[in-house]
Amino acid sequence: MKEYLPLLIVGAIIGTISTILIIAYAAIKDKKESMGFERNIKDVELLKRLLRYAKPYWKSFILVAVVMIVSISYSIVSPLLVANIEGIVKSGFELADVFWRVGLYAGILVVSLVCTYIQSVVLQKTGQKIVSQLREDTFKHIESLSHGQLSQIPIGKLVTRVTYDTNAISMMFTNLLVNLVQNCFVILGVLIAMLCVNYMLTLMVLCFVPFIVLFTVIFRKFSRKAYRKIKNCTTDINTYLSENLSGMKITQIFNREQRKIEEFSEKNEKLYKAQRSQLLVFSIFRPLVYLLNISSVLCLFFLGCKGYLDNIEFLGQIVSSEVIVAFYMFISRFFNPIQSLAEQFHRLQSAFASAEKIFTILDIEPDVADEADAIELEEVKGDIEFKNVWFAYNEGEWILKDVSFCVKANDTVAFVGSTGSGKTTILSLLCRNYDIQQGEILLDGINIRHIKIDCLRRHFGQMLQDVFLFSGTIRSNITLRDEFDDDKILEACKYVNADKFIGQLTNGLDEEVRERGNNFSAGQRQLLSFARTVIHRPEIMILDEATANIDTETEILIQDSLHKMMNVGTMLIVAHRLSTIQHADKILVLSNGQIIEQGNHHELLTNKGRYYELYNLQYSKEQMKTGN
Repeated sequence: MKEYLPLLIVGAIIGTISTILIIAYAAIKDKKESMGFERNIKDVELLKRLLRYAKPYWKSFILVAVVMIVSISYSIVSPLLVANIEGIVKSGFELADVFWRVGLYAGILVVSLVCTYIQSVVLQKTGQKIVSQLREDTFKHIESLSHGQLSQIPIGKLVTRVTYDTNAISMMFTNLLVNLVQNCFVILGVLIAMLCVNYMLTLMVLCFVPFIVLFTVIFRKFSRKAYRKIKNCTTDINTYLSENLSGMKITQIFNREQRKIEEFSEKNEKLYKAQRSQLLVFSIFRPLVYLLNISSVLCLFFLGCKGYLDNIEFLGQIVSSEVIVAFYMFISRFFNPIQSLAEQFHRLQSAFASAEKIFTILDIEPDVADEADAIELEEVKGDIEFKNVWFAYNEGEWILKDVSFCVKANDTVAFVGSTGSGKTTILSLLCRNYDIQQGEILLDGINIRHIKIDCLRRHFGQMLQDVFLFSGTIRSNITLRDEFDDDKILEACKYVNADKFIGQLTNGLDEEVRERGNNFSAGQRQLLSFARTVIHRPEIMILDEATANIDTETEILIQDSLHKMMNVGTMLIVAHRLSTIQHADKILVLSNGQIIEQGNHHELLTNKGRYYELYNLQYSKEQMKTGN
């Protein structure tokens, strides 16, 4: 029994480690909910959904499979050739016998390297196409979400999904999946070759396989948790940066830089700890797999040397030096794929964690969507009707209560009321940024729910108080990348009085627009939004607080532009300055989500109701400002 003591020691060490890991696994599993092991989407389901993106490129994967099978031959044949050379060298031999075997070995190696190169090139191209499509689908789906849904998801989180998470999945298609299949074939091929050479030693190697499976199952749980933490912490940091970089001016104005640094440090520390936990997991997993590799080699040398020196048969087979050489290489070929899996296991978990995050976004059903039989409207007159409309952003908190009114085509209608009365909400509902809970909204007598959303919005031009300009040029912001010649662009700019300041710029229409248009004044941005609306020729124009926070000189230009645009089509205006809507065909006065007055400017002043009070209040304030 003493002569087999080394084998017993190896077995005891591996058994002890396995027992400790099983206990740790059982303890963690009992508390999985409290420790964040929740499984939202199963790995099998994630894999199925990811493979749907790979399906159009099946020909490329077949080519990779063929090339892969050829390259695998090196792992299986090379140990046999080396063992054969060992047998020739041990007995009498001629150099010619060695040379052609060495040449064959080199030839197989070259073919394997060429196949590996072809495999890498094809996979990189195919993988990037797949990930590009996934990224595009994610962005397209985000665009389909309603304003309410988008307001609930931090911008930084969406940016992370489209960029960081899709990049993590890229490795899965360009490397990981094929390597998994290749490693399985290598393990199977090497196993068959080992059985043919010496089944006794093969059984010895297979004794270590259950421990490999055990270690993989256990650490799969730990690695999944570690990578979910990393993903969540990365998302938190991206969200924090997106918000605070946009609001950096406010931070500096109120001298809160130190506090923001502390908040960022807390989030950064969480990410550091999450990454450290991930490193700890794999710093244990990888050495354990290597331990099994070394243990099997030690057992091989022990049994092989003992059988060779003592001339002992094991299960009817004698272990020769050729067999020892072959098995030494086979064991390396057998455990290398497993070691490779250990090194790439974190990429698999990263890809699954990222896929889960992306599919969570893709699984969000848009609140506002086209009906199955939605129609296209080629022409729109501009007749609008609200019939008993009720709407609430949050259930039970009604913003609009049984609102009904009509707008005739080509009329200008203004909405007046205190903050929170529902003015802007009415305009948002008309464009189906949100869907109403009760009632109907009609456009040219057709319920807007029956009209395709993209078609509906194509007939509206919105000019908001907070004008958003994209990075690019003045030209690209006016045309929004549509094809318009310079004459039409300049005509639109002149129509809304934007040509005056554009003409003073060094590059004219090609003047650079920085992020959010921060190199232009509020009035200039507003005039550019007018030009953007006019050039696209909408039948219905929406103007929401366009003259707020505008200097007097620019306001005069804007007022002149408004008078011109009133002749273009139906116009809906929300304005606090009542002086800007005196020429409106109809004015609706709202309070607490209900229409309390309606009529033109003179009619409402004559009635001496709420509009009359607001007008006198503003008139008094303006008189005080001017000192009259």
